[in-house]
Amino acid sequence: MINSKHLILTWLRIEISQHPHSMRKVANIVIGLQRLQKFRHAEKVSRSTEFTEHELLNIILESVVEGDCDSPVTYSKQDKELQCTVCDNLQKRLVHSEGDPYLLAVTLKGGNQSQSVRMNLSTYASPSCNSTKGQPVCLGIAKSNLYLSCTESDSGSPHLSLEVKELKMIRGEDGLKRFLFLRSVKGGSVNTFESARFPGWFISTATEDYQPVEMCAEADTSRQRVFTLLTINIK
Repeated sequence: MINSKHLILTWLRIEISQHPHSMRKVANIVIGLQRLQKFRHAEKVSRSTEFTEHELLNIILESVVEGDCDSPVTYSKQDKELQCTVCDNLQKRLVHSEGDPYLLAVTLKGGNQSQSVRMNLSTYASPSCNSTKGQPVCLGIAKSNLYLSCTESDSGSPHLSLEVKELKMIRGEDGLKRFLFLRSVKGGSVNTFESARFPGWFISTATEDYQPVEMCAEADTSRQRVFTLLTINIK
């Protein structure tokens, strides 16, 4: 009779031979096999003792099983779209001057509120591996094909800008992940937008007026990265 250890090792060999794996997954399989070998020779386990099902499951979960996020994923645009204006924690509104590849955060008073840029917030179906990180969204200027994108600057840090693009479906390998942000909502009106391409970097504003909206690291407390969305209508 074949024991559980032999069944697991046979399964691993089948997986390696029949399915393409990333180098990371292959490395994890090798690590898993190494841990199996170490466990086999551990002093607390006699040579005549087989692995229990619980022990085998723990080894596989810790060493071999990886999430699907290593593989290219597809984000599909959903029908629901929110049109809104955006306000930071200091009550500055986001504005846009035609021709500029960026947004500014400005304190608007009285009748100047109409200068706030109208944003279309489009939601995308989230792969299961990202379900706990926030809702994937794209942020575009209403009645235009301009979208916020997060790319790598010349200095190597993430940079926020506006790009002309038509966005419907985003695949992990097509370079369009720069347009995706993971929206987290707390208390109904408290929103943060984390770059899907650069985890740990968020859309943010400076304390001063008339400064570009940019990306900042999560640990950067000098910038505002919490926003309120003022809904105009829902399509």
